[in-house]
Amino acid sequence: MIELFENIINLYSNESITTLTIISVLLMVLLLAIYEFFVYRFISHRSFYNKSFNITITILPFFISTIILCLQSNIIITLGTIGALAIIRFRTAIKDPTDMLYLLWSVYIGIVCGCQLFEVGVLTSIIVTIVLVVLEHVKFGRQPIVLILRSEKDLEQELKEYFKEQKINNRFKSRNYTNKGYDYAIELTVKDIEGLKQELSNNKKVTKYSIIEYDADDIV
Repeated sequence: MIELFENIINLYSNESITTLTIISVLLMVLLLAIYEFFVYRFISHRSFYNKSFNITITILPFFISTIILCLQSNIIITLGTIGALAIIRFRTAIKDPTDMLYLLWSVYIGIVCGCQLFEVGVLTSIIVTIVLVVLEHVKFGRQPIVLILRSEKDLEQELKEYFKEQKINNRFKSRNYTNKGYDYAIELTVKDIEGLKQELSNNKKVTKYSIIEYDADDIV
């Protein structure tokens, strides 16, 4: 055990961080972080662009990479950093799972650049971008929508029969009954939106309707 401990100490003590190493790491972090910045800006499927989150995932790799450099230099710093990071808690909830992906990407960039594995970081970032672009433009199954409908009479049963006939999955989210008419909010997964629009337009009982497309928690 003593010999193993001495070998670990020697491994850390032999590691020297030069100014050139620091500059090269930070420059590579800058390139990959800016690359991720533009990927999130133009590929992210969120309807509302979150600039503050994008800035966060761009700056985060700088701190991660320099932490990794410090961990390589001294075992005391390593143990202290592990203890400090263990008590950190982030209270901000991330609602979109894709945002968690970009956050992990930022941490990854910082780690691989801090370890000076530049080629790994570049190739992984390029491949991840290609996969994101492909998956962003590939649509699976039917398109989810929310139908907001107003009618003069109660159309719930009639609508359910139509949805059943057209094999449209439906779920009535809300019903509002007033003296002026009936309001419905219906969640649908429909393949032919144009056919649905034509059916609603031809129904004289329908006074007004809105079709809202959405992806996960985002309204398009």
